[in-house]
Amino acid sequence: MSHAAESARGFGLVQTSPREAMITFPEALGKIPAVRLVIARCSVDYEGRLQAHLPLATRLLVVKADGSVLVHSDGGSYKPLNWMSPPCAMAEVAPEDDEIAKGVELVWEVQHAKSDDHLRVQLHEVLHDSDHDLGIDPGLVKDGAEAHLQRLLAEHIATLGEGYTLVRREFMTAIGPVDILCKDASGNSVAVEIKRRGDIDGVEQLTRYLELMNRDPHLAPVVGVFAAQEIKPQARTLAKDRGIRCVTLDYDALKGIDDVTSRLF
Repeated sequence: MSHAAESARGFGLVQTSPREAMITFPEALGKIPAVRLVIARCSVDYEGRLQAHLPLATRLLVVKADGSVLVHSDGGSYKPLNWMSPPCAMAEVAPEDDEIAKGVELVWEVQHAKSDDHLRVQLHEVLHDSDHDLGIDPGLVKDGAEAHLQRLLAEHIATLGEGYTLVRREFMTAIGPVDILCKDASGNSVAVEIKRRGDIDGVEQLTRYLELMNRDPHLAPVVGVFAAQEIKPQARTLAKDRGIRCVTLDYDALKGIDDVTSRLF
C-alpha cells in the first residue's frame, strides 16, 4: 500500500468508490478529536456555487477539529486557496482507475451538509501527516478596540479640547447610538464618532447622526468630531467638507503610558 493510502485514518474508511464514501458522510458530521496537518503534492477540484481547480503542487492541508477543511499554499498569509466550512464531512477514498494512471494515491471527498458544495482533493504524494490536540482555546483578547477607545476618551474628554465635559457615552438616537455626547467650553453639544481606522463610511455615519440630532431643539446646534487612531486622507477631506473636526487618538497616551495628548487636524 502507498504512503498516502497508509495515512488514511480517522475520517472514514478507504472505499473503492467515492460514491460509496459519500454514504458514510452523515455519520462523520461533528467535531473530530484533533487538528490534522498534511503536507502533500495534490490537486484540488471544487464544485458548488462555482467551479474551481488547483493544479498539482505541494500544499498544506488542514482538517480542523470543527470539521472544516482548508487548502493552503506558501503565500497569501492566512487566507486558504480553497476550503470547506462546517457543517461538512470528509472521507478518504481509493482513486479511480484514470486517477491511478495519473499518479493519484488517495482522494479526499469533502461534502457540505447543507448544500451541493463538494471538494475533491487528489493526493499524489504525502510528505507529512500528523494530528495535534490543541485543547480549549480561550479566545482572542483584543486591546485597542473601539470600545476601549470610547471608554478611555470618555475618561479623558479634555483630550478633545480645554473645557470639554462629558454628557454620556452611547447617546441613543433613532438610528443608533452616538459613541460620545459632550459639551465644549462654550456649552455647545458635540457628537463624537470613534473608530480604530477612520474611513469615509465613518464620516457618513457621523453625518447622519448630526443631521438627526440638529433637529432636536434641546441639543442643537450640534457639531461633530471624528476621532480615530488613523484617519484616511479621503475621510479627512470629506469631514472637512462637512464641517466635522478630525482628531487622531494616541491609544498608548490615553492609557497613561505617555502624556495624554492627541494631534488635532
